[in-house]
Amino acid sequence: AEALAYDLDIKARKDWNVGSVPYFAEHVRRYLEEKYGQEALYREGLQVYTTVNVAHQKNAQQAIRKGLYNLDKRQGYRGPLGHLAPEEIEGFFQDLKESAEGKGLEKGAVVKGVVVGVSREEKNASVRLSEGVGTLPVENMEWARKPDPEIAYGTVKISDPTKVLKIGDIILVRLKEQDTKAGSWVLALEQEPNVQGALLCMANGTGHVKAMVGGLDFKISQFNRAIQSRRQPGSSFKPFTYAAALDKGYTPATIIIDSPIIYTDDQMDYKWKPKNYKEKFYGPTLFRTALILSRNVVTIKIVRDIGIDYLIDYARRFGITAPLSRDLSLALGSSGLSLIELTNAYSVFANLGELVSPIFITKILDRHGNLLEEHKTQMERVLDKDTSYIMTHLLQEVVKYGTGWRARALKRPNAGKTGTTNNLQDAWYIGFTPEYVTGVWVGFDDDRTLGKYETGSRAASPIWVDFSRKILDKEPVKVFAVPENVVFARIDPETGQLANPGDEKAIFEAFKEGTAPTKTTEVTRPTIDEFFKGDLDAEPM
Repeated sequence: AEALAYDLDIKARKDWNVGSVPYFAEHVRRYLEEKYGQEALYREGLQVYTTVNVAHQKNAQQAIRKGLYNLDKRQGYRGPLGHLAPEEIEGFFQDLKESAEGKGLEKGAVVKGVVVGVSREEKNASVRLSEGVGTLPVENMEWARKPDPEIAYGTVKISDPTKVLKIGDIILVRLKEQDTKAGSWVLALEQEPNVQGALLCMANGTGHVKAMVGGLDFKISQFNRAIQSRRQPGSSFKPFTYAAALDKGYTPATIIIDSPIIYTDDQMDYKWKPKNYKEKFYGPTLFRTALILSRNVVTIKIVRDIGIDYLIDYARRFGITAPLSRDLSLALGSSGLSLIELTNAYSVFANLGELVSPIFITKILDRHGNLLEEHKTQMERVLDKDTSYIMTHLLQEVVKYGTGWRARALKRPNAGKTGTTNNLQDAWYIGFTPEYVTGVWVGFDDDRTLGKYETGSRAASPIWVDFSRKILDKEPVKVFAVPENVVFARIDPETGQLANPGDEKAIFEAFKEGTAPTKTTEVTRPTIDEFFKGDLDAEPM
């Protein structure tokens, strides 16, 4: 159920930007200050009605925090917060108890502690807390290898706690379980992430922004990465290329050859040989397969065919205003976009071809109740329904068979696309259900690599799943509406032609009426040599 609009009483809450919706509230505050000035903002009692859903916002913040903590731990342990001599420990805890962070221990909380014992034989450490002592078993710190971006998570596991901790180390621990009889806690080693992330969720059909997180911790960094940052989207830009191609005569069953190509720029004296993620080439490839498996070379060939200028103009239809590179690298997401820009662009698919501007504020009243401004949803058709639905269907296939596979855990209809940039510097997942479109970005502010295998699928999509599962938990399952001019055909996933009866590999694909394949895949019978070879190679029953 929809939460009531969040009413910001500016006069009563001068500290509103550090409340339960910090990044959202700060964005609204900046808008109000710019339009009405500080005097009106803080002293004239404006009543501001926003679109934020406080429950969704809380879930968004938790999902970002959980996802970034998990990612950070996959990269190894950077070491303790500090180290204390024995005579310094009492003073440390005296100061801790007097501070807010040392009061009240609750399950799930992350708190500071000091290592007071480490045992190789018992495979644990004793950690003094602000109240009592906890036990940190080695299995709850096995991730704490030395950081190395070239080593994948899980290849090195800590089995000896003395290799990680020393008596006197100040560490962060999570309170997992409490032994009520002994009064002690079972702990897990934690560390505050250096990596950043952002999330933005909009309601389909209205453009109302329901949740926005601009970073890990607003108190540490007020920079809003959901709005103020432009980063390369990588493959999450590809859906606009494929939608543009559908409107140029391509179909999901069109075959493109995935083969090596070299592009030469004589003016720049530059040669570019694009490659796929796994540095392989796959030969004849269906249009749908190229998007589902995020094939770079096929995507570039499509852009070369439809034209760069056409693609740029087409992307503008989706509300994308950022500068776009007028070269083939645009196909692979080389031009920086903001998270709100990219998320709103995907909403066109979710809204069956209609563009809506994101709305943060529904209305503003003065102290006397007079209406100062009001923002209502305005929809603009920028894409036909058929193209929009076919793209939605293809992005559902990305979830079923491709890089978006982790979103299958949502267990309800959803569509989306991952994005990963060079050197694993940015990880994206933009996904939508019939109810909401949500975008997630993960990366470092200084463009460091996220670590080996930290793609959009691994680093960003779990955050999307975690958030979406919570906000849809009690909602009825909905399906995407199918326009009347869209037809489905049962096709062979290799040839793109109609599948033969009984073909277990056959898939149902969406087509614009009149564009579905009409030929049936020929059944090739094995030669006599192939028949006997297959029989000889067969394993005994």
